[in-house]
Amino acid sequence: MASGMAMAATPRKAVNVPFGRNYVPTWAFDHIKYFNGGNEIQLLLDKYTGTGFQSKGSYLFGHFSMNIRMVPGDSAGTVTAFYLSSQNSEHDEIDFEFLGNRSGQPYILQTNVFTGGKGDREQRIFLWFDPTKDFHSYSILWNLYQIVFLVDDIPIRVFKNSKDLGVKFPFDQPMKLYSSLWNADDWATRGGLEKTDWSKAPFIAAYRGFHIDGCESSVNAKFCATQGQRWWDQKAFQDLDDYQYRRLKWVRERFTIYNYCADRKRFPTMAPECKRDRDA
Repeated sequence: MASGMAMAATPRKAVNVPFGRNYVPTWAFDHIKYFNGGNEIQLLLDKYTGTGFQSKGSYLFGHFSMNIRMVPGDSAGTVTAFYLSSQNSEHDEIDFEFLGNRSGQPYILQTNVFTGGKGDREQRIFLWFDPTKDFHSYSILWNLYQIVFLVDDIPIRVFKNSKDLGVKFPFDQPMKLYSSLWNADDWATRGGLEKTDWSKAPFIAAYRGFHIDGCESSVNAKFCATQGQRWWDQKAFQDLDDYQYRRLKWVRERFTIYNYCADRKRFPTMAPECKRDRDA
């Protein structure tokens, strides 16, 4: 369907809840600090370990949002991740990864989509603000028609359902949400050239919001029981509207530093979904 035919809409406002409503720690419990009754948490990374947490439930489709303040100062070598992932060998995954940098250099936001175990769909952007100064919202809208990555409700990427083009789309494997802060200085900053400066530890990322509005299902479910009945299933969310596509174009033109769709070295033939996703 051509853009403009459907009146699309901004996702509903995320509802802030305490950490424990939707999430549990997964590892290095002592590296998670709780504030204000769990309405804010901090993840700590030091030379011994990073830490992470995951959602209690598994979800097939929905709107997921997190307010994060990234590691300030010299964050080179560190990665802060917020993503959805299923639990099997041919897994589906929808990723936000924030790559730290030397002081004064901008953070890089890398996104990726895995379908049926296949990824290789990296895009990298700079942000139009300093993500270490304040909390900003990072959200995923996922339904049967599209996956939209949003930063402060501005779409920075769309991955449409292109099953008709022979591209797998995540639709029948429930996913949990995960977030973690860890050391990845073998690849994170300038391809691994910049190493983590442990004299600056602990590195701290702060979280609020913890919003989940999804179709909760057992890990083995193949379809969502409320399919078609939730706000994010409605016609307005089957596509972006003209305004959203203009914002996406702004991000593409001004802030995109890598797009797999434009990488002819890695992919001599462009992936079939690229044109539909307005990445080409």
